[in-house]
Amino acid sequence: MVSAYRSRRRGPAPGTLLAALAGLPAALPAGAETPVLEPVTVTAPRLERPLAETPAAITRVEGAALAEGRPGLTLDEGLETVPGLFFQNRHNFAQGLRISSRGFGARAAFGIRGLRLRLDGLPLTLPDGQSQVDAVDLDAVTAVEVRRGPASVLYGNATGGVIDLRTAEGFDMARSPVVRLQAGSFGRRKANLRAGGVGDRWAYHASATALAVDGHREQSAVAKRLGRFSATRAFPGGRELRLIAGALATPLAEDPGGLTRDQMAADPTQADADARTLDAGQTVDQQDLGAIWRDPASLPGELTARAFVSRRDFQQQLPFVFPGAENRVGYDRWFYGGRVAYTDEARWGGRAVDYLVGVDADRQRDDRVRHVVAADRTVQAQTVDERQTATAAGVFGRLGVALTGATGLTLGVRADRLRLAIDDRLTDPVDDSGARTFDEFSYGLGLTRTFGGHTAYANVTTAFESPTFVELADPAGGGGFNPDLAPQRAVNRELGLRGPLGRVGRYELALFSVRVRDELVPFERAGRTFYENAASTRRDGVEAGLTLVPAAGWTVKAAVTAADYRFAEFTDRAGNDFGGNAIAGLPAVHGDLAVRRSGPRGFAAAAVRYVGERYADNANRVRVGAHTLVDLRFGWHWALAGAGRLTLFGGVDNVTDADYVANVRVNTGPGYFEPGPGRAYFAGVALGF
Repeated sequence: MVSAYRSRRRGPAPGTLLAALAGLPAALPAGAETPVLEPVTVTAPRLERPLAETPAAITRVEGAALAEGRPGLTLDEGLETVPGLFFQNRHNFAQGLRISSRGFGARAAFGIRGLRLRLDGLPLTLPDGQSQVDAVDLDAVTAVEVRRGPASVLYGNATGGVIDLRTAEGFDMARSPVVRLQAGSFGRRKANLRAGGVGDRWAYHASATALAVDGHREQSAVAKRLGRFSATRAFPGGRELRLIAGALATPLAEDPGGLTRDQMAADPTQADADARTLDAGQTVDQQDLGAIWRDPASLPGELTARAFVSRRDFQQQLPFVFPGAENRVGYDRWFYGGRVAYTDEARWGGRAVDYLVGVDADRQRDDRVRHVVAADRTVQAQTVDERQTATAAGVFGRLGVALTGATGLTLGVRADRLRLAIDDRLTDPVDDSGARTFDEFSYGLGLTRTFGGHTAYANVTTAFESPTFVELADPAGGGGFNPDLAPQRAVNRELGLRGPLGRVGRYELALFSVRVRDELVPFERAGRTFYENAASTRRDGVEAGLTLVPAAGWTVKAAVTAADYRFAEFTDRAGNDFGGNAIAGLPAVHGDLAVRRSGPRGFAAAAVRYVGERYADNANRVRVGAHTLVDLRFGWHWALAGAGRLTLFGGVDNVTDADYVANVRVNTGPGYFEPGPGRAYFAGVALGF
């Protein structure tokens, strides 16, 4: 077995962190009011309801926990203490953040797989199941809800869960405009301008961001610009129309590639040689439009209708080169669709009933090309010129019944049809046109019981996850679909408990057991990643979260996930039997501890993140060692004339300068590893009027 890669500099124990944090806010004045733990309402289940009545593992993060003193670079910020979520690849903007929930999503070569993502109720996930979050302006995000576990019963095509992001509206702006400027290690520069307000029946919010980073490795620079605008119009009867527009321009996002173990040990800041030779990276331009109509007055219940359209122009030079390598890709994408949902409440047999019915329809159209590029960066041949279309349609329903005053039953069903098609424009020597159609049915059954403010719940849910266009590539060569690849299907069983801890906190606990058949698994061939179905896998684990407010101005959050992710049965194309092996890329244990002290004139926060050992390959021969990271944040506020406020903030990431692997490129060895940055500093100023 290959020896483990382990950190040469270890982080301190959590007790050391707490001692250090206690001294940070010494200069902050006392007098902060003790936060009141208000009841939580969740919206991710498509039906607003108290969290106590929801039979699922759902966590909501909002306010200062998301934004205060944070750089606003990647979506994981503020979500570290959500149990069950595991983040990788925070620092390679060309490949994108990788998120896994209950082990789903770890296989993604780039982008996010296995989860459904929504922004203000509009989908970020394509019909074929892939998500990109590079167009999300994190400075505008005010709340995030995370639902772990299979979610196809209401959302379709997702086995890992749902991440639902909400951005600010004009009603939310205490000050306008707000300017934030920051700079930091590795050439980081960022500027954000936000403005919002209310006039007559309209409310508006606008945010514009510019980011540039030189990068902690060679060939890892990024430059991007983001803009988002929304306007909300109120009508009589509580009706509401929200219009949304967004834009992304990324003229530069370099890709340093993965390193071997020896390369990483010699110099973790270097880039892969092919990545340097080819100037690997991507460029992106994207524009989005959306509209949301809410009508609680025209019918007995509430009608919600949404429509959206998005255009994305994408070019990427991949970081590998050899004769015949199809290493430059590009597409021009249109993504559009709509959905209508109706919710209402009634009485049935003397019992309270709430129900939801709806329909989704989305379409993705990619005009995609692929080229062979030589080491001198000249284009040798075009190997792909095709139109890819994915059309997804689903009908769903959910019924909630109050069996007693303390016991509730929830039933959900959904039927989906997904059609993937290729129109090949390069028919010489072979016409690779074709289509695949998947018809899927999902169901969910949940039970809740409340007692003394606590909630116990149990659920059984099913889900499916289709291969994306990229994953459907045929490893036999040429283009077209892999005829042997099928969607993976999951059954999730879960028991949970959540509730208050006196007047000072909340807790959540979830035990889950997931069985998956036809799991989609990556493998490497001729420098390119392809996919195959494993016979079956199992995921068993526990997720625990804790929030405490032990004294005025103090907040403590902790999350830990311990799970066993394994192949139950799997023999790969080469005849290797991996049955019983751990699924690559996933640690058995990971956890976070965050402590925050705030007062009227400032704040200080510290976090410890632990990631246990994991494997980089299906054979479990390449082990990635555990690591511990410590981060600090702090800031000071000054009141200005009127309602204005000046804030100076800063932080130190990876305080102990630990060596660690920030991302594992699963089954792509020997260059499996992307090292994370060492100690890094940042500082900024925010001025609100």
